[in-house]
Amino acid sequence: MSDKVAIDNLVEKYNELKSEINKIIIGQDEAVDSLLTAIFSGGHCLLVGVPGLAKTLMVNTLSKALGLSFCRIQFTPDLMPSDITGTEILDENRQFKFIKGPVFANIVLADEINRTPPKTQAALLEAMQEKVVTVSGKAYKLDEPFFVLATQNPIEQEGTYPLPEAQLDRFMFNVRLDYPSFSEEMAIVKETTIDKSSDLRVVLSAEDIIQYQHSIRRMPIVDNVCEYAVRLVASTRPSKNGSSLADKYISWGAGPRASQYLIIGARTHAALSGKYSPDIEDIQAVAHNVLRHRIVRNYYAEAENISTDELIRKLISEL
Repeated sequence: MSDKVAIDNLVEKYNELKSEINKIIIGQDEAVDSLLTAIFSGGHCLLVGVPGLAKTLMVNTLSKALGLSFCRIQFTPDLMPSDITGTEILDENRQFKFIKGPVFANIVLADEINRTPPKTQAALLEAMQEKVVTVSGKAYKLDEPFFVLATQNPIEQEGTYPLPEAQLDRFMFNVRLDYPSFSEEMAIVKETTIDKSSDLRVVLSAEDIIQYQHSIRRMPIVDNVCEYAVRLVASTRPSKNGSSLADKYISWGAGPRASQYLIIGARTHAALSGKYSPDIEDIQAVAHNVLRHRIVRNYYAEAENISTDELIRKLISEL
């Protein structure tokens, strides 16, 4: 199958996926689009939203429609690294046997990842980066495709361990979930307070997803689109000459990984839109999700109440 045919097929499957997900999830279209873009890009995703916005249901629904194995880990202050990766036990023959932990699934939902200490966070983040779990010197490969979708509650910060910037950088996207509109909330209330069950059809398999990921990465991209992505990321870095927006409002800008994710995300966004090559609009479409957690605002931005999203909008308009 040629890459163009694969992209045409992907658009068809993408629309089927959206219709299946909409059987369960009402609204949150932007969040669903972002999750699917991250999955077809092969990246991990951080979901930030207040309780009750169907973050867990969304991820579970997605895994069912994609035909992927799913595991949910509820992060708590007493969670140990072995509770995620697995542990060795002594069997009846007095031989050590490795019992796989919940990380051995295609989609892992790390619920409230900021509720667990850094040591446990690091165990998951190592698996995300290397796609391997090492126990007692022996490496165990994780199933492919492998995605970590982590959730964070932005309002309840008491007793939490916020992820450091270096660990946040492992996530391709930071997706913000907002409250539903009035009409969406009316539909949610009507649909979820009756005795009704919806059967989801499996639209894609793990092998299909891997094949589409390869086709997306082979998508051609022109130099001026690459240059735009790199210039946009560079514009987030303070130059210390005091003349730019970054100098005024940003303490720390995005690193080279942001440029990589902008290009991969733009390729996927283009493919899901039925295009055979990404353009600058595709870069802009994924810029907020890629840069949101990679920019550290300084005191002046906080004092003037300028959000990270607003800074990204200004950087895009300046560029």
